[in-house]
Amino acid sequence: MDYIGVYKEWLSEDELTPEEKRRLEEMTDGERKECFYAPLEFGTAGMRGTIDLGIAKMNRFTVRRATKGLADFILSLGEAAAKRGVVIAYDTRRCSAEFAVLAAKTLSAAGVRAYIYEDVRPVPMCSFAVRHLGATAGIMITASHNPKEYNGYKVYGDDGAQMSPESTAEVVKIIDKTPYFGIKTAETDITPENIKGKDGVRADEFITVIGESVDARYFDAVTSLALSKEAVAALGGTVKIVYTPVHGTGYMPVTKVLAKMGIVPAVVPEQARPDTEFSTVRVPNPEEADTLSMGVALAEEIGSDIVIGTDPDADRMGVAVRDNEGKFVLLTGNQIGVLMEEYILRRRRETGTLPKNGAVVKTIVTTDLARKVADSYGVTTFDVLTGFKFIGEKIKEWETSGEFTYLFGFEESYGSLAGTYARDKDAVAAAMIFAEMVCYYAGLGLKVYDVLQDMFRRFGYYSEQAISIAFAGVGGMDKMRGIMQKLREEGLTSVDGARVAATDDLLAGVRHFADGEDCPTGLPATNALKLHLAGGDWVCVRPSGTEPKLKIYASAAAESYAGARSRAAGYLAFMKKCTA
Repeated sequence: MDYIGVYKEWLSEDELTPEEKRRLEEMTDGERKECFYAPLEFGTAGMRGTIDLGIAKMNRFTVRRATKGLADFILSLGEAAAKRGVVIAYDTRRCSAEFAVLAAKTLSAAGVRAYIYEDVRPVPMCSFAVRHLGATAGIMITASHNPKEYNGYKVYGDDGAQMSPESTAEVVKIIDKTPYFGIKTAETDITPENIKGKDGVRADEFITVIGESVDARYFDAVTSLALSKEAVAALGGTVKIVYTPVHGTGYMPVTKVLAKMGIVPAVVPEQARPDTEFSTVRVPNPEEADTLSMGVALAEEIGSDIVIGTDPDADRMGVAVRDNEGKFVLLTGNQIGVLMEEYILRRRRETGTLPKNGAVVKTIVTTDLARKVADSYGVTTFDVLTGFKFIGEKIKEWETSGEFTYLFGFEESYGSLAGTYARDKDAVAAAMIFAEMVCYYAGLGLKVYDVLQDMFRRFGYYSEQAISIAFAGVGGMDKMRGIMQKLREEGLTSVDGARVAATDDLLAGVRHFADGEDCPTGLPATNALKLHLAGGDWVCVRPSGTEPKLKIYASAAAESYAGARSRAAGYLAFMKKCTA
């Protein structure tokens, strides 16, 4: 059936409210095509899209359908899996709380237990709760740091990591057979408003509200990661740190954890409260300099050298620090990651808690400086595919085998995890560790910027850059697939004058060397190409797992930061032309 036929089916449904029916009737043909041309894709990262009516959008019907599919999958695992239930958390976005309540009611009607948070909570607290409560799965309603028009639906497995590709494939099979209408929901009268503060209350036979009791255990797990209590005790009351949750879920957990440590940050008042419109920023993404501009202004006012920001679901942390000229500079995700890595390994060695089989995990598009730092401490580095679930898989693997001890994992996109209590990125813990790190180095007469420059001097100046090319519209995904196929078939022998020494075709699982030799990549199949350049630089091209965008990454190392930045920028410009 074409999109017009699907549109007409929706228009004839009795379940639509008068407002929803009016919205459908007022759609232009272009809007009808955009909203109904194909179902919103449900992948290993769940689903994400703009909020509107239609099968290609986030709305109560697509959320209910996905939840019914998940419920049926859990029921197929047996009665015990249904009793263990599903944890549901949600961020501060448009419709997040409503979608979360709808998911709980859908699970209840299907006979699957649901634990729903009484108010907004971040990604890491959802991941933690899945493990803490022994749940079968978790649902996080969030679109991370996307613009305000977006929302999303992430699913976690029983280990607290995003659901495995194998289980996701089974869920998708069921969802594909599930209608958008006629799905039963529990008749319980719970709403986002009347569950607030109701920790432990049973809304019906299957729905339990959770809150402070689970929070307390999470805070215990995070604060147990502290490595410099003496430094915090000495300087935590005087060090000046600015924090902004950017209207998201981070405010409560970040300020509570820091308070437990003895650190009271200066919170940007205009951005402390939840706001579905994220009205003080262009985009709610602390990776962007303008998103932290209010934090920087407050830091200038109070004489702080550090600004920390978390995104709406508090799984990513952005940081701005004052350089040697007194100006604030925004750190990249790679720089934040290696600073935390260096600090954790240093303190572990100093306190005698650095294990002989210690390991750091990073993604294939994350800086190689991480490996240099780890090597200097005798710690092994592992590369995994993009997506934090693959870091979570390593934690699970080593918990079973004991072969390595997980110490830290991070990715270039501003996400990290220092403990094993969760299986997804945790900006709450990252903020605590970074604040503690500031106190530790302050006790040595050092600023964070000094430490970063020292690492560059010791290991080389690294610059990693990335661009995203959007392919919106009906044919967007097909265009991306065509570009990737062309790159595979034609190949590249050089990038901006640098010889390609080897190419990783991660879909085929093969590394092709320029001299004709091949070897396995040792990584799961994914649609990505990584070109290893002579001298150690690299570029990588892959479609986004959550958006219709082609992502291009470049990494360069040189004897100066300016030189590394210039080379990385040249690689990106060259690759952009190749994908035009």
